[in-house]
Amino acid sequence: MASLKEIKGRINSVKSTQKITSAMKMVSSAKLRVAQNRIENFLPYQQQLMSIMNNFLSSETDYTSPLSIKREINAVAIVVISSNSSLCGAFNSNIIKLLNQTIKDYSHIPQEKIYIYPIGKKIEDAVKKNGKIVQGSYIHLMEKPNFNDAKNIADTLISDFLNKKIDKVELVYNHFKSTASQVSVREQLLPVQLIPQRNTKTISSDYIVEPDKVTVLEALVPKSLRIKLYASILDSAAAEQAARTIAMQIATDNAGEILSDLTTQYNKQRQHAITSELLDIIGGSEALK
Repeated sequence: MASLKEIKGRINSVKSTQKITSAMKMVSSAKLRVAQNRIENFLPYQQQLMSIMNNFLSSETDYTSPLSIKREINAVAIVVISSNSSLCGAFNSNIIKLLNQTIKDYSHIPQEKIYIYPIGKKIEDAVKKNGKIVQGSYIHLMEKPNFNDAKNIADTLISDFLNKKIDKVELVYNHFKSTASQVSVREQLLPVQLIPQRNTKTISSDYIVEPDKVTVLEALVPKSLRIKLYASILDSAAAEQAARTIAMQIATDNAGEILSDLTTQYNKQRQHAITSELLDIIGGSEALK
């Protein structure tokens, strides 16, 4: 049985940990609001661009882009997004698990033909630990997401696809569904699927497009890929902060339960010690009579 001093030490230790987890929860909540604002500010632009592209695709049904050509898969690129730090529950482990499953699905092609673009320190370390070669380091992109760096990655992938260095590009990341729910998703980035959404109004025939619809589409398709990659990074950043907020809340609640149990144990042992001392005093008093 632990002594009163040991229990008191545990209580102080748990209280210190609870203060840290509570502070981290508040910091993550503040960062989550910032990440949500970024998505909310960027989403209207993405939606409008996709709406324009869908309108053009609806009116140009026979349009085919070099970025939409499907080929036999002999080489594949995987863009996978994680966080730079831990203490966010199963956020990173879920991504690592999904990445391993994705790699397993391409076991029929040589491993050196699987190009991995890790965005985030945790996934970069995991890929290197498994002996895989990473295509650059993009740790800074998760610290401060910016469109230019995301554009550079997308342009590299587009160039490699057009030059037939790779035949397919997949995107693996955590989607921010809500503060309490983050879903690991796997999406195809290239070849792009040029299928207009249903119930999309087509551009009227008398609408003037300069220089022409095909030229505009050729500019919109790669732009949509750059925007998709950047939006996924913003999405993953929000999911990370949401996961950390929930993890720190759970840790704080667990610390509270442990404190309650330790306090009860401390009070019981203290009461037992007082009772023993009283019995000794009473016994000595009776012996003197």
